[in-house]
Amino acid sequence: MFSLFFLSDRLINRRFLPMFAAQIRKNVVNLIIDIGNTVAKLAAFKGKKMLEVVYDENDTLKQLPDFCSKYDFSQAIVATVIDCTSQVEQRLESLPFPLLRLNADTHLPIENLYETPRTLGYDRIAAVVGANELRPGCNLLVVDAGTCITYEFIDCCGRYHGGNISPGLQMRLKALHQFTGKLPLVEAKGRRLDMGKDTETAIRAGVFRGIELEISGYIQCVKQKYPDVLVFLTGGDDFSFDTNLKNIIFADRFLVLKGLNRILNYNNDKI
Repeated sequence: MFSLFFLSDRLINRRFLPMFAAQIRKNVVNLIIDIGNTVAKLAAFKGKKMLEVVYDENDTLKQLPDFCSKYDFSQAIVATVIDCTSQVEQRLESLPFPLLRLNADTHLPIENLYETPRTLGYDRIAAVVGANELRPGCNLLVVDAGTCITYEFIDCCGRYHGGNISPGLQMRLKALHQFTGKLPLVEAKGRRLDMGKDTETAIRAGVFRGIELEISGYIQCVKQKYPDVLVFLTGGDDFSFDTNLKNIIFADRFLVLKGLNRILNYNNDKI
């Protein structure tokens, strides 16, 4: 009788406890904090579904208290590419639930082959993790067009090989003005021609076409070795590039946030 009860108890544990744990994870609401060079993003995730995202000041996170009051968060992750101000640190320290700070020692659901992981931008690794979750088992090139434009490669076995960094849209426009004597500072928004008809349109066309050709060139270079590579494009206001790049297969503005959410779930028993 005792042995039958014991076996039954073990059977229940084996069958139903994993199901119960999975259901709990589904009901967990995650807070994702991505602090970038120019802006911060706050996002709420339930499982893999993003419920909401808001943009905030990267040196204050002034919207964080109100955002936290809207959801019953269970855990959070923060990734930053800048040094946090004391005000930001105070807001993070005051969170009433576990907080995972993404760093070089954080466990990842992919294999990181980068030779200097402590110098690797956390937004870069998060974008790769996000793409790998959406298309597992595929060779992937992830292009993130933000303050800088980054190119990251992860193979079909989930091994991140590294990537390249080049100046972003605003950086190029500002450089042409700051490092020359007479070229004006041109706004990104405005008339875009294939060939400029005046100085303003010449700068805008040169910068935009230069970036588009650069991205296309990287894609073709990777395809020479990995013909089946899939390409993701993500980023901020530079996201308009996807309309002119025929090799872009997946465009996802929130790839970094999705990657951070996956990393948090992967580490939810370690925080």
